[in-house]
Amino acid sequence: MSGEGPRGVVPRRGIRSFVHRAGRLTRAQRRALEELWPRYGVDAKAVSDPGAVFGRPGRLTLEIGFGMGDALVAMAAAHPERNFVGVDVYPPGIGGALMKIHARSLDNVRLVRADAVDLLLSLENASLNGVMVFFPDPWPKKRHHKRRLVQAPFVGLVCEKLAAGGKFELATDWEPYAVQMLTLIEAQGCFINRAGKGRFAPAPAERPVTKFQCRGEKLGHAIFDLVFERRGVIP
Repeated sequence: MSGEGPRGVVPRRGIRSFVHRAGRLTRAQRRALEELWPRYGVDAKAVSDPGAVFGRPGRLTLEIGFGMGDALVAMAAAHPERNFVGVDVYPPGIGGALMKIHARSLDNVRLVRADAVDLLLSLENASLNGVMVFFPDPWPKKRHHKRRLVQAPFVGLVCEKLAAGGKFELATDWEPYAVQMLTLIEAQGCFINRAGKGRFAPAPAERPVTKFQCRGEKLGHAIFDLVFERRGVIP
């Protein structure tokens, strides 16, 4: 793998892709945060040492914005040999995910409450074998497009943290955002489009259907999947 880092990466975004809101916690979610976080929650800086976090070495699969944890938990259950980390900022979703992880006694998944960019910046280069971004906030109003997570600097940062051959998977039900993602990622030069240049991918069989996907489909939105592979050498 080339040791060259991606061009155009900024240290951190001045504009965040989320707004801080506490949300309404159910009693069960609140109890999960109090009782289960010490077991399944970790500090962002701790993730850089998988051996300490999971009791075994190995590259990580990272889901950014896991919502209520449905996809993350399903994939962790299907792949006990892999180490999964989910990062999100919203307490109700974190509480809900903690309950699902505990109910299935999963030891190969941990949660981080942090800005995803801050987490990525704390990781070693080439320490990830997968990054997943499913149904991120599309920020549909033009004046809010600057808040979208998938921007050129973010794509460069993902390139830096993925190992050669690692997968970068995204999905959205917002077509203009899907086109933006496709254009930005292909332009970066770090990734191979597994579906072919300029094409969206068929829905991967391994990607579970999420609440946000169901919501989009009920609104009549098409679902757009993107699957990229990190090149071994950056051209």
